[in-house]
Amino acid sequence: MHALPDDRCPRCGREFHCGMHDQAPCACTTLTLGVELQQRLRETFDGCLCLDCLAACAAGEALRPPASIADPDERVGPLHRVEGQDGASR
Repeated sequence: MHALPDDRCPRCGREFHCGMHDQAPCACTTLTLGVELQQRLRETFDGCLCLDCLAACAAGEALRPPASIADPDERVGPLHRVEGQDGASR
């Protein structure tokens, strides 16, 4: 059984469950974040980010996502890309 979301990611706005206080290690411990990135995340955000956003930042994406991703009313799902008729991602 999965725990109910109890946090909202300050980067994308999606609800998620932070496992920092769970008995098992939090899923974020599976990511490797450099010291500099950890510092920038602490300076930029209050609280934990969802696993998708942490992975995106670790992969070199901007700390702040495009407005359409950060606005929950504009988002269909977590960080989805929409493919147009020409096959190009948008």
